[in-house]
Amino acid sequence: MKVLLDTHIAIWIAGGASNASEKIRNIADDAENTLYISAAVLWEIAIKHGKGQLALHPLEARSSFHQTGMIELPITADHTLALTSLPQYPDHADPFDRIMIAQALYEAMPLLTADEKLWRYHATLVIPA
Repeated sequence: MKVLLDTHIAIWIAGGASNASEKIRNIADDAENTLYISAAVLWEIAIKHGKGQLALHPLEARSSFHQTGMIELPITADHTLALTSLPQYPDHADPFDRIMIAQALYEAMPLLTADEKLWRYHATLVIPA
């Protein structure tokens, strides 16, 4: 199964975080699964690192993601157009989350996330961590 990883899930998996749930570890360890990261993951890490909100440098993150076998998913025009099909929620307008959801929809792959705000977009699309 192809699985798109949310930013924090990608960081947990690449860092071997012991706080990742059993479900996350099982998905990451299953050789039948192919793990993808959106270009938005590195974009989000770069912005947060630049603001001093995240110690992880985006180049280190990218290297760790590749070493873990994650495949980068570029953001395409089709992905941005898929944003138009997403509902708008007044309490959730995070552009990184929304582009990852749009990518997952367009690419027909589930999004693995622990962010409860994302679960309401498409129940069959998001795998709660």
